[in-house]
Amino acid sequence: MAKTQNRIRKHFQLDAAKLKRAQKALRAKTETETIERALNLVIAEHRKNRLTHEANVRFVKSGIDIKDVYGTVTRI
Repeated sequence: MAKTQNRIRKHFQLDAAKLKRAQKALRAKTETETIERALNLVIAEHRKNRLTHEANVRFVKSGIDIKDVYGTVTRI
């Protein structure tokens, strides 16, 4: 786990069972490491979703004509 300079102390009331399941799933040694890893996953997922959305917008704006050669896609 990377140590950061901007650490702050927070107090949360969390579901102990969820925290233990997350700790096991993330293979974290401590509860703090579990929360750090979970936050990193959420941030990475958000970034991936944002980049995917931006790429889709660029694709649609490009005006490319897509042909459904198999006839399986219907237009809305």
